[in-house]
Amino acid sequence: MMEEGLLNTIEGHQGWFAARNGSDSSLDMESVVPSLTLNPWDVVLCISGTIISCENAIVVVVIFYTPAFRAPMFLLIGSLATADLLAGLGLVLHFAFVYFMPSEAVSLLTVGLLVTSFTASVSSLLTITIDRYLSLYNALTYYSERTVTRTYIMLILTWGASICYGLLPVMGWNCLKEPSSCSIVKPLTKNHLIILSVSFFMVFAVMLQLYVQICKIVCRHAHQIAVQRHFLASSHYVTTRKGIATLAVILGAFASCWLPFAVYCLLGDYSYPALYTYATLLPATYNSMINPVIYAFRNQEIQKVLWAVCCGCFSSTVPFRSRSPSDV
Repeated sequence: MMEEGLLNTIEGHQGWFAARNGSDSSLDMESVVPSLTLNPWDVVLCISGTIISCENAIVVVVIFYTPAFRAPMFLLIGSLATADLLAGLGLVLHFAFVYFMPSEAVSLLTVGLLVTSFTASVSSLLTITIDRYLSLYNALTYYSERTVTRTYIMLILTWGASICYGLLPVMGWNCLKEPSSCSIVKPLTKNHLIILSVSFFMVFAVMLQLYVQICKIVCRHAHQIAVQRHFLASSHYVTTRKGIATLAVILGAFASCWLPFAVYCLLGDYSYPALYTYATLLPATYNSMINPVIYAFRNQEIQKVLWAVCCGCFSSTVPFRSRSPSDV
């Protein structure tokens, strides 16, 4: 989303080479690029972007080419995979343009792509959480035309808002002409990054509240089933604990990846060392790497299609038992 914190390192390289060569610190881009050495952090981010792209491309292809995967749950998973795929491609393109084709215009485009994709990724996680909650709260009416309509509305709002966020730096809200207004993620302004960070905390708060409600519903349902079927108390405890543990892993992975960067975006300053930006940004990108594992590859229906593809017997109409989004 905000990889142009990476561009801060270009200025760091400029200063380093200026000090080394005893020249003026304000060097032209043309004089710096030929001697610009690879930053290990940029290499790691590029490798991460490649892995992210490959993982999510598999999910997108499987969902797109399998007609059976048109349920709201799979549409939302597909939206998440698409956002993460674009994020991975954005990381790779950023690396290529910074080191091989430096350009202010292209830089703004890659920033817009990253902001759009990471915003869409986080927003898609929220829509999946909402869908899971409603599948439990309104279990009797979940499989209705209203659910499909609601899903499309959530997707339109998700991508509409994400694209608007991404267009802001491209349309002129950047700090290229006013360096003092820069954030830790150049060329995004401090105010822009604050808006993105506050939006993240709002999304996280809603997700946390929804998962708390999901836990309550899961515990209540497990207890009712145990009573009706005369299960032992220990069996009820094990079932409930497993469900809560799964939800904790999902929310914990999301928080551990994004919270450090979101907090640093609010507290950091453009004058801070780029190392801090890299150290908090890298874990945030890992969220796009683990999303396919949590939300797609754990799904039994997607697993069946992947196994069929691996066995060379792919069929878009592979039969499977449709599961509820609440089957976490």
